[in-house]
Amino acid sequence: MVFPLSFLIVASLAAVYAQPPHASDPCAAIAGQKWVAPKDLRACFTSVKVNPAIKENIVQVINKTLAFHTSVNYQLRAPAPFTADVHEDLLGDLARIERQSYRSDYDLHIDFSRTLKRLNDGHCVWINSCYASLFTNYLPTPLALLTDSHGFQSVHISPEAFSVASAEFPDQIDVWQNALPGPLKGKLATLSGAKVLLINGQDPFVAVNANAQIAGSYQALGTRQNGFFSSYQRVAAGWNYVMGNFAQQSLPLSDSVVLTIQRINSTRPETVVLPYRARIGAATVAFTDTASWRANNCVAVAGTNGVDLYATSTSSSSSGSLTPLSKFQQQPPVSPQVARKQPLNVILDTAPPSDVILPPVLQPSLPAINGSRGVSQFYMLNDGKTGVMALGSFSDTNFNALLLGMLNGLVSLKSLGATQLIVDVSNNGGGFICAAHWLHRIIAGPKSTTVPKSGLDTKARNGPLAQLITKQITQANADPQNQLLYNPINWANASDVFFAPGTDWLQPPVLTTINGRADAFSQRLGEECAASDFPVAPPPEALFDPKKVVIVSNGRCASSCSLFSITMNKKEGSKTVVLGGKRDVQQQYCGIVGGQSTDFSTMDTEIKSTKLKSNALAPPDLLVNGVQGITWRLAFGVNDPTEPEEWQSRPADLNLPITADIVNNPVAIWETVAKKLLP
Repeated sequence: MVFPLSFLIVASLAAVYAQPPHASDPCAAIAGQKWVAPKDLRACFTSVKVNPAIKENIVQVINKTLAFHTSVNYQLRAPAPFTADVHEDLLGDLARIERQSYRSDYDLHIDFSRTLKRLNDGHCVWINSCYASLFTNYLPTPLALLTDSHGFQSVHISPEAFSVASAEFPDQIDVWQNALPGPLKGKLATLSGAKVLLINGQDPFVAVNANAQIAGSYQALGTRQNGFFSSYQRVAAGWNYVMGNFAQQSLPLSDSVVLTIQRINSTRPETVVLPYRARIGAATVAFTDTASWRANNCVAVAGTNGVDLYATSTSSSSSGSLTPLSKFQQQPPVSPQVARKQPLNVILDTAPPSDVILPPVLQPSLPAINGSRGVSQFYMLNDGKTGVMALGSFSDTNFNALLLGMLNGLVSLKSLGATQLIVDVSNNGGGFICAAHWLHRIIAGPKSTTVPKSGLDTKARNGPLAQLITKQITQANADPQNQLLYNPINWANASDVFFAPGTDWLQPPVLTTINGRADAFSQRLGEECAASDFPVAPPPEALFDPKKVVIVSNGRCASSCSLFSITMNKKEGSKTVVLGGKRDVQQQYCGIVGGQSTDFSTMDTEIKSTKLKSNALAPPDLLVNGVQGITWRLAFGVNDPTEPEEWQSRPADLNLPITADIVNNPVAIWETVAKKLLP
């Protein structure tokens, strides 16, 4: 019997892992522990050498999956205003990685991860669950950028820091209490609210900007800077606290930090050294040594690779279960059938969504209005005229219930007398595309900007393998049950007319030269959110005057959130607010637009189901427990409809200064916004 290369590699790895652990096995030293020192975690991570076959496998998967990514050549040097922010030769760097030697597999992973992150595109990232958030590094001192009564900005330890840390890390507080020097020992609570004068002996923004260079996810510098600081987010289970990239790291990058601070009611600087502590991830599979760590967390699992939907042995039992992809995005698991019917545009993050609870004193005390459900909550401010929709995501386990909740909540606000609306989309990473279109339509009502479509036209990458997939579907009837992404019946042309079955919608390719490189795209695609997909008919009139709508976030609004915010701002005149942000840096109210996002496993399913896996253009099966995300469709702009919206400016109407009395307090922020922009 002849076995495939992937089987032989995994089998050989299993044999290696089965060997008795060495007495000095650094992974055995941290096994079974909830909290470990970052240096001990790094010792485990760096103890494994690079396997050339695994390295080559990852390079091949990323390279060949990128053939479907819309933006490779755009991201070589992005148009203004993001030219200085996005300039990554991804294909060139992958070739460099292929040639380069590394001390350990962990060092190789960091190079893969940061290379993709330099795209500053939260749709196109590389995540390996062997390392990413296996443990998470924490500090008890999340930071905030605050503005004082004189208008001066400075970095502070968040006023609520001790409240958050003592509730979330009760089993580690003593470690940090005892790390404080001299008279400060045991007085961690007194650090909350302190001004941070220096981080590791340098101006705090040296650390902020260093993090912005490796954080990825968003094009705009201001948005990546904002990710350093604490914030809040509405999630399905309640209100969560986002620690920020200073106090939370998805890899054991730092052992400790030296802070020079000035505590509240003090005039003298004090220096403290706080250790990072690494906590095991909720999705980490228990291990006892290096062999079991690798075997349990590093090898491909169900969902890592695609499946042939028409193979008799294909099982659908994993539909809706937690996959490597779903661990790192806001969209909860849904069945493949739902995902294909309701396309997604959602960001991927190397850190799983936060589960740290926003302190109760900061959570909205206003009663939730009828229609509130999960990520979507509705409130009336005490002024009696301002309604609030807190929308932490466009994702849900139930598409229809999400849309009905949006409608019911807005109708309830209007019935209570709301004449103006704040939509808070802080840390909203996207989700269902048609949910974004629906929200725009029901707020703004039927008009030329919402009927027949409220979204943006898009285009897909049109490479040779994509063309072969489409030909198999349209000419060889490779998708008789209409399950595949490339099936023409899913898409409409520029006149918003859906393609007939059998239409090869990728022909002829639209040939384009981008940054001196030849490229090809599909014809312009129109609106795919058909009225029949909505659970009920939208209202016959606007629920709110769009010019009395304000969209609020910390700039970290992505994917479908961007599609909603952009069309509301640029087409309807709704105002936008970014919370905080460095005053001398342009704040963009959203970033990472895309048009539709997907990943390697989905593309692999398209390839396998159309019997093209043996084609030389097809990526191999991934051998590690990894995820490669991509932007599959790219949206055209509003102000310049001939070019992608991805690299068109989206400046906020207001950069709201965050003061100590409103930081991470949603209701206080909404009331401030209402007074400033909805007088």
